[in-house]
Amino acid sequence: MNLPVYSICSTDGNGVYNMHMITYATPISMNPKRYVCGIYEGTKTLELIISHNGFILQLLSEKQYRLIDLLGKKSGYEFDKITHLKRRNLLNEWNGFPILKDALAIMQLKAISSFPGGDHTGFLCDVTQYKNLNDGNPLTLDILRQHKLIRI
Repeated sequence: MNLPVYSICSTDGNGVYNMHMITYATPISMNPKRYVCGIYEGTKTLELIISHNGFILQLLSEKQYRLIDLLGKKSGYEFDKITHLKRRNLLNEWNGFPILKDALAIMQLKAISSFPGGDHTGFLCDVTQYKNLNDGNPLTLDILRQHKLIRI
C-alpha cells in the first residue's frame, strides 16, 4: 500500500519531547473529529503518549523524505531528535510543541482510549486543533521506496 507518512511529536508534559514516524494514522469520525493512530511498541513515543495523552500529528511533505533516518530509524531513548532538529533549524513551535517547519498540516490530538494492535498500540484520539501549513504533496511509502529508505 502507498500510505501517507506522518510524524508525531509527543511529550511528557514537563518539557521532554520526542518525534517519531508513523504511517498507521487515519481519520475515523467527522463529528466529533477523531483519528486513530498506531504507535510502535517499545518506543519513547509510546511511553510519552501513555504518560501525557496530548500530541501533535504532522503530515509530512514529499521533500521531507530525508528525515526517515533520524525520526524513523533512531530511538528517542538513545538520541535527542529535538535538539538535532533545532540545530538544523527545522522546527517551529505550535501550541507549546516543536513542529516541523515543512510539514503540510498539523493536528493536535488527545488520546481518549487505547487498544492492543499486535506490535502497535492503537489510540483513539480527539482532534482538538488543526492547521494547514504548506502547499505541496504528501510524503508516501512509495517515495520512501524510490529512495531505497524502506523495503516494505
